[in-house]
Amino acid sequence: MTDGRPLVLLHPAPQKRERIFTAAAWQRLQQQFTVVDVEADPEGFHAALPEAFAIVGQPDLPTEVLHQAGRLKAIVNVEGNFFPNVDYATAFARGVRVLGCGPAYAQPVAEFALAMALDLARGITREDRAARQGRETYVSAGNTDAILLRHASIGILGYGNLGRALHPLLQPFQPTIRVHDPWLPDAVLRDAGLQPATLAETLRHAQFLFVLATATAESEHLLDRSTLGLLPDQARVVLVSRAHVADYDAVLEFVRAGRLVAGIDVWPEEPIPTDSPFRDEEGVIISGHRAGGIPEAFFSIGDMVCDDLELMAQGLPPVRLQPAVPELVGRYRNRPVR
Repeated sequence: MTDGRPLVLLHPAPQKRERIFTAAAWQRLQQQFTVVDVEADPEGFHAALPEAFAIVGQPDLPTEVLHQAGRLKAIVNVEGNFFPNVDYATAFARGVRVLGCGPAYAQPVAEFALAMALDLARGITREDRAARQGRETYVSAGNTDAILLRHASIGILGYGNLGRALHPLLQPFQPTIRVHDPWLPDAVLRDAGLQPATLAETLRHAQFLFVLATATAESEHLLDRSTLGLLPDQARVVLVSRAHVADYDAVLEFVRAGRLVAGIDVWPEEPIPTDSPFRDEEGVIISGHRAGGIPEAFFSIGDMVCDDLELMAQGLPPVRLQPAVPELVGRYRNRPVR
């Protein structure tokens, strides 16, 4: 601490400071803390590390680096994922909180997922494309495969930040919602008014399937040829969490066969290759990983950082950012989002 204020190291790449801090939030952070902006002063990171109260960013923090940070109390990842570039065990053993900004994206992703489901139910963008090519159809002729979200049977894979944000958006449609989340007791889902279900049960009944699961070793290709085959014909699949969860070759096969239609925001390779076969499929809504990354979400990160660091500076626990959990953080298979 240089002037009595806790020292914060700002190292937000790939984020930019101006992207996550409004002018007011940046002023607030500087008023409460001594801030070393590593983007402006790359050499300042290691020099200031021994006095750092918090690191805001996701630089590599192996054991030897953490041992240099004797005053460190918080590591705040502002990219959105917990990566394996931190020695979490050492951080936890030394009482360092590791926090993530995932909750900032939950509401934008949930609203986007709902929009995709409504589009898939009614063919909105499909018919828009047809009209622009002079192929539009009118009245009932353009609605032969249309269904309602109201009273639909919905499946949700994963009930974390995204699932909890999506649930209230679905409730006005009075659907039946089955949720598969092996990390939650059934009682948690029942208390929320949801039906806990196995993976097979969730898929077999899903007119709409929202794929909101995180990337772990267990969830890799959770949706493969076998599990996709459990879905009803013409199921609507909304994939907005992690590409890791689906076998995209299998998804493509089922789309081509007319077994499902899909709205996809996350991809195994980004940018999406120009020759991707998905580009030629009418049964797919293509989005370039933009569900969560809106200005309001980015700016909320800065506010969350200020709120929680101010609490911690008073000896109180953080309440807005998502804490890394020792039992789970080593199971994630996240990759950076650019």
